[in-house]
Amino acid sequence: MRSRAVLLVCVFSLALALGVPQSRAAPAWSLAEAAKPYRGVTINAAFLERPGYYAYQKMIPDFEKITGIKVKWETIPYENTHEKEVLDFTAKAGTYDAVLIDLVWVGEFAENGWVVPLERFYNDPRLADPELNLKGFFPILLKGFGSWKGKVYGLPWDNYSGLMFYNRKMLKEAGFNEPPKTWEDLFNVYGPRLTKGGKYAFAQQSRRGETMSCDAFARYQWGLGNGFLDQKTCKPVLDQSAALRALEFQIALKKIMPPDVAEWDHDETVQALAQGKVAMINEWSAFWAYFKDPKTSKIIDDVAVTVEPMWKATGRRVPAFGGFSMGVNAFSSKEKQEAAWLFIQWATSEKNAKTYIINGGVSARMAVYNDPELQKKYPYFKPLVESWKIANPIYRPRFAEWPQISDVVAQYGSEALTGQRKPAEALKLMNERIYKIMEKAGYYTGKKTCEQ
Repeated sequence: MRSRAVLLVCVFSLALALGVPQSRAAPAWSLAEAAKPYRGVTINAAFLERPGYYAYQKMIPDFEKITGIKVKWETIPYENTHEKEVLDFTAKAGTYDAVLIDLVWVGEFAENGWVVPLERFYNDPRLADPELNLKGFFPILLKGFGSWKGKVYGLPWDNYSGLMFYNRKMLKEAGFNEPPKTWEDLFNVYGPRLTKGGKYAFAQQSRRGETMSCDAFARYQWGLGNGFLDQKTCKPVLDQSAALRALEFQIALKKIMPPDVAEWDHDETVQALAQGKVAMINEWSAFWAYFKDPKTSKIIDDVAVTVEPMWKATGRRVPAFGGFSMGVNAFSSKEKQEAAWLFIQWATSEKNAKTYIINGGVSARMAVYNDPELQKKYPYFKPLVESWKIANPIYRPRFAEWPQISDVVAQYGSEALTGQRKPAEALKLMNERIYKIMEKAGYYTGKKTCEQ
């Protein structure tokens, strides 16, 4: 054995002397190297006109410089995004290589094969950043609007929770040192003292459409009732007494809200707080940047943020939950799919989370919320993380029939809010029509399962 060891040492020494090349460790993965096959490729993405997308727009030049991949985006109104993407899918056109996926679209897009399961990319060592760390996303976000039936179809991109934004100065002038802790106190205690002189205590966007069904009615229905559908049978539950209490509460809130609030969407609601016309709103976390920008806000020194109120009647706190992932179009070319993946992976990385937040976005990465510097600069961090810990991933059902259900809730809810129908009648009609939608889709015959 000793003679063999001596022989091996001699052979190795001779190889070094003769300059025989030795095996070397593989070079570390880099974005620039991974992107070399795609230099000069242009990818197209669907964006919204919201702060998180402006933040990505500021970051895109860095990605283009590193990779040589050109990123173009089309800014689409939210109300038109689903229709435009579905038309693109059904035409197999591949117009948007990077596809925006709302929480309520993920089941539809996945079931129809319109977006690519991302395991194809993150299991490919050529394309997968070793620091991707899927476990670094808040689990509820990766699951809620990025995954379907155990597969990941999109990385969390534009990340929301419902928070209460309020004007500290207006509350203080009315004799309050803190915002209301319960919905009941908001209405009964804060409302009368803050609604006077052409100013109002509260505003809740309630325009007919997703704004009415999700941003308004769902908030009250989840707190007082049990959402839209029975989670086991998928039968609608809007004929229950809790739903009536929820809709009647929403209507009662009109006493402390601007008179035209039934026509308000996010923009009008956010502007009302930013201009000092209302004292409190419940809105998505992404709007913090808007309130701190002197170009859009008059309350940059007075705005504050907290978790949404709880319900004294039920002891529940059910913040609104929503957001978007960004996925890859199944009908784009293989080259554009892989280039789009590199962009999505880079934009949502832990490495870029701090930059994204500073630029006005809300990151889905857990680690960045432990940054002391950012915690001090962004007071929304604490209530946001608290909200994501208790949020309900099926705040809206995550399947293809949701847009139809939403239309029904919006129609009859709006008619009740504007006095065209009695609340009980509106709910009865909601329940009947939703039942027919679910029955036709096959949820009551076993054709489809009640997975939300």
